[in-house]
Amino acid sequence: MHARDKIRNIAIIAHVDHGKTTLVDKLLQQSGTFRDNEAVQERAMDSNDLERERGITILAKNTAISYKDYLINIVDTPGHADFGGEVERIMKMVDGVLLVVDAFEGTMPQTKFVLRKALEQHLTPIVVVNKIDRPNARPAEVVDEVLDLFIELGADDAQLDFPVAYASALMGTSSLDPDPAKQENNMQALYETIVNHIPAPTESVEEPLQFLVTLMDYNEYLGRIAIGRVNRGVVRQGQQIAVINREGQIKQARVEKLFGFQGLKRLEIEEAGAGDIVAISGIKDINIGETLADPANPEALPVLKIDEPTLQMTFLVNNSPFAGREGKHVTSRKLRERLMKELETDVSLRVEETDSPDAFIVSGRGELHLGILIENMRREGFELQVSKPEVIIKEIDGQKMEPIERLIIDVPEDSMGSVMESLGTRKAEMVNMINNGNGNVRLEFLIPARGLIGYRTYFLTLTRGYGVMNHAFDSYGPYAGSGVGGRHEGVLVSSETGTSTFYGMLSVEDRGILFLEPGTEVYEGMIVGEHNRDTDIIVNICKEKQLTNVRSATKEETVRLKTPRIHSMEQALEYLNDDEYCEITPKSIRLRKKILNKSERERFEKHRKMAESSV
Repeated sequence: MHARDKIRNIAIIAHVDHGKTTLVDKLLQQSGTFRDNEAVQERAMDSNDLERERGITILAKNTAISYKDYLINIVDTPGHADFGGEVERIMKMVDGVLLVVDAFEGTMPQTKFVLRKALEQHLTPIVVVNKIDRPNARPAEVVDEVLDLFIELGADDAQLDFPVAYASALMGTSSLDPDPAKQENNMQALYETIVNHIPAPTESVEEPLQFLVTLMDYNEYLGRIAIGRVNRGVVRQGQQIAVINREGQIKQARVEKLFGFQGLKRLEIEEAGAGDIVAISGIKDINIGETLADPANPEALPVLKIDEPTLQMTFLVNNSPFAGREGKHVTSRKLRERLMKELETDVSLRVEETDSPDAFIVSGRGELHLGILIENMRREGFELQVSKPEVIIKEIDGQKMEPIERLIIDVPEDSMGSVMESLGTRKAEMVNMINNGNGNVRLEFLIPARGLIGYRTYFLTLTRGYGVMNHAFDSYGPYAGSGVGGRHEGVLVSSETGTSTFYGMLSVEDRGILFLEPGTEVYEGMIVGEHNRDTDIIVNICKEKQLTNVRSATKEETVRLKTPRIHSMEQALEYLNDDEYCEITPKSIRLRKKILNKSERERFEKHRKMAESSV
């Protein structure tokens, strides 16, 4: 067991893409934690395929670095507010935070969200200005921005006196001097800053055991694995413990295996003391937020507050005409099992059953949160349909309240007017505007979360792809009325089931934008394009050309179809309207009307309008 004063527990915070995961890689490599001949893959901390592809951290992970005779536990936090449930808990495991900020971009909204949580817990901060080697780096201004942010978030005097290290994680260099020319060819400056400034754990090894479960893992051999920090006392392999759940009920259990961390590996250990971050297996049905304690003195730690979901969607069994062609898991039983399994490790998720056994209401922290779950499911071979994402409206003190997001956008000056106008119609309120003088303007808004659904694609069109937008949940605010956000364009709906033809698509091309290529299988009621008016129309894109004996030699070759707009999954979810579903299978993403048959759709619409007018 390490001496208590030689342990440092820190969380690492950064905005997406500011180099946090690369920094951890370099700290691991240079600390001698890996053997010289050990191959270390880049971004070693991002273990999930999706994290690697998107370059974001979704699940909190921890690693341990040995430096001199110190043990530095580093917990990687998700930078995205959609994973706020993870962030909240991590702050309970550590004594300090490493805030990584890009030397050019400066502070961003996601950083703000996580940093607020850290400062509320009175953790000791260290600021790392990363990418100091960027040609347009502005370290001095960035440090000023960080100071302003700390003041805005209500940091105390000790926190405002933060040390700053300057680094280039990519090059593996660091120093305490803002001049890029004075970078040293190692991470020494950063290790020393951590060891000298982050406090050692203060808890006592002498008192009865308390351990808060902050992260969950699952292993086929060991079952559920509880990860957390020993708050006081000592935990040993084979020890009898009391498990106190969130409601305060107590049951007995035994620690079958105990693991410490070294680098990215877990090593079996005999015992761990207060301040250590460890993993424990052998406790059935253990959940996040529960306390493991001494059976003779079972005292629960404060229950963790978990962020409430702000967005919900209905997940349904796929019942389209093409159901069951590509997926392995297509039944409601499989869908239910998979959603329940997700609840074991994701505390910010809620799943409610509905009157129909084939539909479940799934609530999460945002589009990204739910989108990642759907993407993981489709990779596992699931087929499902989902409805349009809807924000969760709450009643607080008799007033209707909805989630408000803080939106920060960087746009070229020439598109500023059209962006502000488009946000105005979505009930956004501008709270700040900074002109950096480099042709770009940074605008900050508070906007109802409803107004952002489906906005990203439109925003990129307005700014010709040059705009950058980031948003994070801010608070619940008064309901801004109806008509916020949503899609205003109608769609082209297929009248036939068959295969789309070049000729059929050519005949409807002037009606709008198509979403697929010739030779794609379609079914009646499937959405095949966007109408250039605000009404839906029925089209036949499976039409074959009537052959005649008269041939024009050149006519066929000169006609070209416009490039179709192929939706990614996020774009498809954002695009949906109330009467539509997105069908998701391992190989396809299709948009469809909830009612596929045209006459049934019209009948339903007629009844709906009659019901509305009678009210």
